[in-house]
Amino acid sequence: MTTSSPALEIRDLHKSYGELEVLKGVSFSAKPGDVVSLIGSSGSGKSTLLRCTNLLEFSQAGEVLFEGEPIEWKGSGASRKPADTAQVTRIRTNVSMVFQQFNLWSHLSVLRNVMEAPITVLKRDPGEVEEKARAYLTKVGLGDKCDAWPSELSGGQQQRAAIARALCMEPRALLLDEPTSALDPELEQEVVRVIQDLAREGRTMVIVTHDMKLARDVSDHVIFLHHGLIEEEGAPDTLFGAPKSERLRQFLSAVAA
Repeated sequence: MTTSSPALEIRDLHKSYGELEVLKGVSFSAKPGDVVSLIGSSGSGKSTLLRCTNLLEFSQAGEVLFEGEPIEWKGSGASRKPADTAQVTRIRTNVSMVFQQFNLWSHLSVLRNVMEAPITVLKRDPGEVEEKARAYLTKVGLGDKCDAWPSELSGGQQQRAAIARALCMEPRALLLDEPTSALDPELEQEVVRVIQDLAREGRTMVIVTHDMKLARDVSDHVIFLHHGLIEEEGAPDTLFGAPKSERLRQFLSAVAA
């Protein structure tokens, strides 16, 4: 890897579910410290693209690279799978994902939720992990909730705990799939503030979001997906301030209504 390698890179990605072609040849990259937002209507392929980036789903064609290292594949088309499971595991531990639904384990305290993956997956020392977990929970404003159960938290608190859990893996890139869409406006702002703080720190992030203000405020680059293709992309001020595509203009007008 050279210092110029993108943290994440997607080249001509294709993904279908049977006859339904969801991604039709999508390419993008995120340099270290970049925040890239993916916007578009429901069904445009945003979440599928994010899941293919993290290898939670496997594309049928195209390349996925992490810090310049391409995923090795075997097979083709619908039968294509990664050739090296150890490579997949290693990359997944360095690319953490935060989901729309918080997916906290209900039988574990908030602290144990944050500690679990570094201990079980990375085999790190529990004492060291606990110290970091408490620090990350404090970072997202939940330092006083370590001993609480997930059911005792609001939705915004649960999503912030999920972000702390992802951060505790100390990933080199963070993927967020609609991190605020399951929350009411007041709780949404709790999570937005955490994401803004992470962006200011220079965290590499790819965010699928319906929140155009969040995309405009935190992004270095915004990608508008439409019917499985990139319809338009660019710096947020340009994309939101002077969209070239009629479809993007329609989309922005609809979400602003």
